[in-house]
Amino acid sequence: MSVALLLIFVALMALGVPIAISLGSASVIVLITMGNMPLTSVIQLMYTSMNSFIMVAVPLFILSGSIMDEGGIADKIYDLADSCVGWIYGGLGHVSVLCNIIFGAMSGSSVAAVASIGKMSINAMAKKGYPKEYGVGINLAGCMLASVIPPSILMIVAASTAGESIGQALMAGIVPGIFIGGAFMVYNYIHCKVTGIGEKSKFDVRRLGRSFISAIPALMVPVILLVGMYSGIYTPTEGAGMAVAYAILVSIYVYKRLKWSDIPRIVCKNARQTGTILFIAITAKPAGQIFELDGLPSKLANFILGISDNQLVIMFALFIFLIIVGMFMDATAAIYILVPILLPVVKQLGVEPLFFVVFLVITLSFGLITPPVGVCLYAAENVTGLSFEKVVKSVMPWIFLTAGVLALLIIFPQIITAPIHFMFPNG
Repeated sequence: MSVALLLIFVALMALGVPIAISLGSASVIVLITMGNMPLTSVIQLMYTSMNSFIMVAVPLFILSGSIMDEGGIADKIYDLADSCVGWIYGGLGHVSVLCNIIFGAMSGSSVAAVASIGKMSINAMAKKGYPKEYGVGINLAGCMLASVIPPSILMIVAASTAGESIGQALMAGIVPGIFIGGAFMVYNYIHCKVTGIGEKSKFDVRRLGRSFISAIPALMVPVILLVGMYSGIYTPTEGAGMAVAYAILVSIYVYKRLKWSDIPRIVCKNARQTGTILFIAITAKPAGQIFELDGLPSKLANFILGISDNQLVIMFALFIFLIIVGMFMDATAAIYILVPILLPVVKQLGVEPLFFVVFLVITLSFGLITPPVGVCLYAAENVTGLSFEKVVKSVMPWIFLTAGVLALLIIFPQIITAPIHFMFPNG
C-alpha cells in the first residue's frame, strides 16, 4: 500500500495537482481500495489530526508575523540592528543577519521575513554599493533562521508530530540558529574585506540608545513569548495568542501603522496561508495510517541499519536524503510524512529524538531557498525583480555554508542537546 500511495502521490504532483490534494487523494484511494477501510474512518482520521490544541499555535504565529510586518515593527528592528552592528566592516550584511534572527524570534515564518526584513534590507544594501545579487543571497540565507529560531512554526509541527516537548524543541533551536547566524556574519566580513564592497557606518551611542528605546515595544514580543512559555505561565498556543494581541496593540497604539479596520483584511489574508498548511496536516494523517499498516517504519529501519551500523554514516545519508526531499516537497508535508517513518530508525541508532527534530527542521528548511519549489526564492524574485536564475545563483554560497555548520552539529550533537539537558534536567 505504501508503494501505491507514493506512486499515485508523485503522479498527481507531476500533473500539477496541489500537494495537499495529491496526498489526500492518494491516501483515500489506497485506503478504500486496498485497505478495506470505510470512508467514514478516513474522515475520522482527518478530523482527529486537527482536533489539537497544540496545532492552534501555527495559524496564530503566522498571523502575528503578518501583523508585525504591516504594523511597522520590522522597521524598528532594522533600525536597531543597523545601530548595533552597522559599524562593522560589511555592516549592512551583518544588519540583515541580525534582523532575521530578531524577526525570526517574533514571527517564526521565513516567508514573512523575506517579504518584510528582506525587502527593506536588499534595497538598503543596493543603495550602499552592495551588488544586488549579494544582498539577495544573504537575506535569503538569513530568512532560513526564522525556521530554526523560536517560535519556529516548523519546529512546533515537527515536535508535535514526534511527540516531543514543544518548549524544549523551540529552545533547542536557539543554539543552531546562533551558530548559523554567526557563520553568516564571519563569511560576510571576510567576503566584504576581500572584495572591497560595502561600507560601514560610524558607531553612535546616542543613535543606538534612541533606536533601542524606539524598538522596546517590538522587542517585548519574543520576551513575552519565551519567558511565559518556559516559566510555565502559558503554553506555546496561549503564547501565540498573546503575541497576536500584543502585536495588534503595539501596531495600532504605539507605532500607529495600522487601524482596527485593517485587522479583518490581515486575518483573511492569513487564513488562506494557514489553510494551506493545515490542509496538508489533515491529508497527511491517512498517509501515516497507511505507513503504519504496512509496517513501513520498521522495514525502513531494518533496511537502513543493514547499510551501516555507524550513526554518523546514517545521519549524513539522511542529511542528503532530506535535502533532496525538501527540494521537491513542502516542509510541513514532509514532516508529517517522514517523522513517523524515520523517528523509529534514528532511535535505534541512539540518536536523541529532540536532536532529530531540530536536525529535520534545519535540513528541510533548505527547501525554502533551493529550486524548484523554494517559496522564499519566488518571494525574493517578486520583491527584487531579479530573474529566478540570478536569485538561485546568489544563494548558493550560503547554502554550502549552512550545510557545513549542520555537518558540524551532526558530528557533535551535544552542542544542541547538552544545553537542553542542563535547562530541563527532568525533561
